[in-house]
Amino acid sequence: MGEISKKKDEKQVEIGMKEFSKGDLAVYPAHGVGYIESIESKEINGDTMNFYMMKIVENGMVIMIPTTNVESVGLREVIPEKEVPNVYKVMQEKGHGPDNQTWNRRYREYMEKIKTGSIYDVAEVFRDLFQLKLEKDLSFGERKLLDTAQNLLVQELSTAKDIDEKAMM
Repeated sequence: MGEISKKKDEKQVEIGMKEFSKGDLAVYPAHGVGYIESIESKEINGDTMNFYMMKIVENGMVIMIPTTNVESVGLREVIPEKEVPNVYKVMQEKGHGPDNQTWNRRYREYMEKIKTGSIYDVAEVFRDLFQLKLEKDLSFGERKLLDTAQNLLVQELSTAKDIDEKAMM
């Protein structure tokens, strides 16, 4: 696990967690790009808490994120356009050779990477699964993960470059 975080530190610029405002675009791990629809106060167990109401662009799902938990859930800004070439570099690198892990162990590892919310981790998952697909048939779960990684990349990269998702494909 230490190797993964070391790699991430080398590639990833500190985008940093911040406060969001209504209308801001943000990335929620494993769900993709969305925008902050509103900031609402709700009473829960007698405590008043503030929540970001985030609407995911792809499917319209609304997620309530406590403003105090932004960092722990991994909510972050969309990468700046100048970072897009670094993501492409990750995808162009030679991935790990064929490993002898079972498909379900690979699936768990890839899912953990996607859940980090790091676009670099998502790019690694896409690269590794795409290369594996060229060597052998992917399991159903791996095919779904490949599609998920591709969708997450296309959403964020097209948003960062301010172009239509279809143009990214």
